[in-house]
Amino acid sequence: MPVPQTQSSAQVQTDFLSASDAARLVAHVGIVEVLRLVAEAVEADYGRWQDFDKSARTAAHSDRGVIELMPVADTRDYAFKYVNGHPLNPLQGLPTVMAFGALADVATGMPRFVSELTLTTALRTAATSAMAARRLARSGSRSMALIGNGSQGEFQALAFMALLGVRELRLFDIDPAASQKLVRNLQPFLPQFGATMVLAASVQDAVRGADIVTTATADKTRAVVMAGDLAEPGMHINAVGGDCPGKTELDAGLLQRARVFVEYEPQTRIEGELQQMPAGFAVTELWRVIQGLAPGRSSPQQITLFDSVGFALEDYSALRTMHALARRTGLLSQIELVPALADPKDLFAMVLQARAGQVVPLNERKTA
Repeated sequence: MPVPQTQSSAQVQTDFLSASDAARLVAHVGIVEVLRLVAEAVEADYGRWQDFDKSARTAAHSDRGVIELMPVADTRDYAFKYVNGHPLNPLQGLPTVMAFGALADVATGMPRFVSELTLTTALRTAATSAMAARRLARSGSRSMALIGNGSQGEFQALAFMALLGVRELRLFDIDPAASQKLVRNLQPFLPQFGATMVLAASVQDAVRGADIVTTATADKTRAVVMAGDLAEPGMHINAVGGDCPGKTELDAGLLQRARVFVEYEPQTRIEGELQQMPAGFAVTELWRVIQGLAPGRSSPQQITLFDSVGFALEDYSALRTMHALARRTGLLSQIELVPALADPKDLFAMVLQARAGQVVPLNERKTA
């Protein structure tokens, strides 16, 4: 049997986007434009929901947090994300959420793109929230209460200002420093939207009269950040923080008053606000609304709730968007994740070549 032709190193190079280059990309393209493009990609992929092989994420829980793997695939691409959630991490100088992920070719298994996903997860979460709210919030919604002003806060605020037309932000966090941080970071963006920010003294003050309420808190506990009687007729609630077993933000009575929408029901029943409800509690998966198979908001007085736990399909949408933008802006680098072998069946040759000093670093090779 003839030995296959040697693969060029270009054929086995994997594109890579680092955390610092992802930030450069967002700064170059503009965060509002990136949010818009990610929202469009998420909507397009939800529009072909049936094309994907889906499953709930695999989670390893501890008393400090959770580490999860989130896979999804269609006939062309396989994507996954590694992500953690450790609320006490900031005390050790680490982010609460850290993530990375990859895109691979289904036909060969070759990893085509590896990327940071910490910044990208924040972008895709906010973009998905705004995309859902376009269908679930009342038309003309202009005010949003943002409960929890941590790492997700700025992204949620910008997405709703840019993509939904929110012009008044009411901010509350039990840590005043978090709210001050958010005000400082958002201040330069307010003039382009003609928007204002108000620091509220309590959750009650923040949500009173708001068109939209976004909850994005981090504690891994069964909390009641928003009581059921605070939900007003016509309000849309974007519940972001309840995203693992034993972690919720909303009173169960609030869910009973609302029409509830989810990403992927089998996952949300384990991880979202939905974990408080009986198995038969009715929900609508968002893809059905996007495909026109189910209504979104049905009346101006209806209370709607998006129980957003984050789903792997959104990470796939974000990965393919960031890959394309990074290529366009020249911010991709390459890593040697897979060996280039003269004979694909002779992996041991790599060891022999290394012993003989014949392994050439990737950045010194000439591509064929």
